[in-house]
Amino acid sequence: VSTMNAKTSSEGEEEASGMRNETLGESGHLGEARKRQVIRVAYVIAALDLTLLFMQFGVMPYLVKSLGLDSVGFGYLQTIFGVLQLVGGYIFGRFADKFGARAALILSCASGSVFFLLMSLSSSIPLLFLSRLPAVFMHGMPGAQKVITDMTAPSQRAGALGKLGLCFGVGIIAGSALGGVLSTKFGVYVPAYVGLAGSLINTLIAMVWIPSQTKPKPDHHVTEHSTSQSGSLFSIREILRLMKFPGVMEVFIVKVFAGLPIGLFMIMFSIISMDFFGLEAVESGYLMSYFGVLQMVVQGLVVGKLASHCTEMTLLRLSVFVFAGVGLGMALMRTVWHYCIIAVPLVFAFSMLATITDSILTKAVPSSDTGAMLGICASVQPLTRTVGPTIGGVLYKQFGVSSFGYLQLMVNLGLFVYLLKSKIPLGEMKS
Repeated sequence: VSTMNAKTSSEGEEEASGMRNETLGESGHLGEARKRQVIRVAYVIAALDLTLLFMQFGVMPYLVKSLGLDSVGFGYLQTIFGVLQLVGGYIFGRFADKFGARAALILSCASGSVFFLLMSLSSSIPLLFLSRLPAVFMHGMPGAQKVITDMTAPSQRAGALGKLGLCFGVGIIAGSALGGVLSTKFGVYVPAYVGLAGSLINTLIAMVWIPSQTKPKPDHHVTEHSTSQSGSLFSIREILRLMKFPGVMEVFIVKVFAGLPIGLFMIMFSIISMDFFGLEAVESGYLMSYFGVLQMVVQGLVVGKLASHCTEMTLLRLSVFVFAGVGLGMALMRTVWHYCIIAVPLVFAFSMLATITDSILTKAVPSSDTGAMLGICASVQPLTRTVGPTIGGVLYKQFGVSSFGYLQLMVNLGLFVYLLKSKIPLGEMKS
């Protein structure tokens, strides 16, 4: 097709050829303007999806209370949500690899619609637990990451993925505020109705604006052992195959353990904010909004700039080193103002670690497996949410808030020394 375009001088024929390329869905032939448009649409879908998700997070405690469910039952509800997200992350990624990012995004948005529909009908506790089931396929952020990964060159990937943090900040701020206002003024079920409408809109956006196939055609020279050999959507053998690519296992281990201690702290934050910092509900909301603003600034202005000037291994080491410093600060903090200061390097390290590791891991595997790799990466947070309440509760009860800081310091110092001494091969896997 590109040869035909070079030979013709007619603008009408060029336009028709471009339209045929988009119809065929070959992202390798999509124009740069069209690619940028698709990436912007992916950002919009991710921002709306996260807004709706954080909206229900804020409303859920009040809905649970209105149905008479105690704190233990609420914990079970959260655990079920985490387990479903954990199991569904990899399945969703494999689905995206097999059927395309567009189909995966539509599946995620449609599952969100069912989720909010069941939530709006949850007049009893069994229905409320039933409403969690669609969460297994609710992965709007990994779906947007898949689109961006397919649409960007490896050298641009870290910066493009970093801008998704803006969507995360918008989701925290807008979702938390919207959920509180709607539930207070109109009732606890109104956010579910809004979530249903928003998810349906997201589904339509994905159907209309995302091409049917976003990744380029694979090269026929790809070796047989580098490509998926399993037809099932969930296969332990496939996960192990991806982990055998050079550098993948090492970087994934760093990704999991560097953020684990702070993940335990954030899971316990609602209790810590009341008992340790003495904050009211409104003040906790302000603190979450502060985190959202920091996230937007760091991801929008800092991560992309650094990614264009420094190597990915340098930024990975930097994020782990900053995480170690954050651990020391958390061990010594005594007031909420101390925490507000610590939050700046915390958000920087957290955002940098997530962006750089996702970029490294998607470039280390064939393009036919980027969805599965993103799904595995997306399972890290649900895993923390699943095991976190138990481990975090023991740490907080037995050793206090400072234990999270000391654990963060020791783990990340060990990882930093490991990254300095090890020779992790960071090769790009050609599609």
